[in-house]
Amino acid sequence: MNDSAARRPLTEAEAAVEAARLIAEAYRQEEAAPLLPTAYRDDSPVPAVGDTAPAALPDTRAVPQWATGIAVASLGVGLGATGLGAAAWLVLDGLSAVTLTGVLAIAAPFAGLALVVIAAGAAWAKARAAAPPSTSTTNVYQGTVTQRTDVTSNVRGMFARNQITG
Repeated sequence: MNDSAARRPLTEAEAAVEAARLIAEAYRQEEAAPLLPTAYRDDSPVPAVGDTAPAALPDTRAVPQWATGIAVASLGVGLGATGLGAAAWLVLDGLSAVTLTGVLAIAAPFAGLALVVIAAGAAWAKARAAAPPSTSTTNVYQGTVTQRTDVTSNVRGMFARNQITG
């Protein structure tokens, strides 16, 4: 297509030719690359007995100390979580048979203790309110007093350093 055809609308015939060209180009089949083998398998029989000595394959894997520590810690965490889960199961299994009467019987002493603490706090507050007001404190300064109100701030990234100057 030339530049002048791109600037003006296509006629019906030109549009049909262009559509056929685009469709043919989209569905054109290209030659596929020849398939190459990616592996080789030797199917020749292996002799049962040979004159070559077996090769020594020493195990020289080195595990860093930090990796060993993390592995041991993860085992400990796993075992601890299993123990906590078993304990939670035992507690919850025992609580599944609890009735409302049992819960109230267990909670009654705690509720009574809370009422006593609240009553003592209220009595203390009333006693403090009834006391005469304390004498006011007067600070006496000897010498000159310098009041510094200028603040210098240096901010660098996440840290700030404020200094009082003056």
